[in-house]
Amino acid sequence: MNRSLLCTLLLAVASPGWAAMVTQPVAYELDGKAFEGILVYDDAVTAPRPGLLMVPNWLGVTPAAAEQAKLIAGQRYVILVADMYGKDVRPANPEEARAAATAVRADRPLMRKRAAAGVEALKAQAGKVPLDPARLGAIGFCFGGGSVLELARAGSPLKGFVSFHGNLDTPNPEDARNIRAPVLVLHGADDPAVPKEQVDGFIAEMTAAKADWQLVSYGGAVHSFTDPDAKVPGRNEYHPKVAARSYQAMNDLFDEVFDPAR
Repeated sequence: MNRSLLCTLLLAVASPGWAAMVTQPVAYELDGKAFEGILVYDDAVTAPRPGLLMVPNWLGVTPAAAEQAKLIAGQRYVILVADMYGKDVRPANPEEARAAATAVRADRPLMRKRAAAGVEALKAQAGKVPLDPARLGAIGFCFGGGSVLELARAGSPLKGFVSFHGNLDTPNPEDARNIRAPVLVLHGADDPAVPKEQVDGFIAEMTAAKADWQLVSYGGAVHSFTDPDAKVPGRNEYHPKVAARSYQAMNDLFDEVFDPAR
């Protein structure tokens, strides 16, 4: 399945006119370490719009992640693709990605800190690009979905958090009591990377914390269902219909939390 089909599907859930998309590197630092994300927005629209931190999958900041950000941003959002590894770490293959992601997942305080640094880098773009810093959220994919959930558990003041086929486990489930905004998990019902025990644990965690949460489980979908390059049947596989539905669910949540009249 190629990316042109994904573009067609996403046109149904994003505003038209995204052909004027801008992508530009954003350098920032954390504890003396250099990071570099990618800022994505449509410069044909001058009105300030909400911003989203996007934590990509375990491959990190890649051209594919930038293309995905373009499709999601449309005329709706300004998006910063976050760098969770550092400017000097750019995995070239799944083995390198596994090593980089495993190191960050093993240190959840570090994961939260790096995600929060991405939020600050996004906020810093206000006044430079058409960004409304009062309306910010976070989305993540696979490894990035788990990172966004940790950001929520850390008590981040963003307006909403969305995980696409992300890891749901955490070493500190009691931290869910820190969640300050709605959480939406978009999950493949047949995802072997996120087994039922992990899903059940997440539900118990959110319920105990009395968080504002939703979990949508898509039948027939496995891991990486939004990724057109995922082609391992039964494990990591693109599902265009579920991808379009999940993006619509994301937009519905952000329409709600970013609308002050609601």
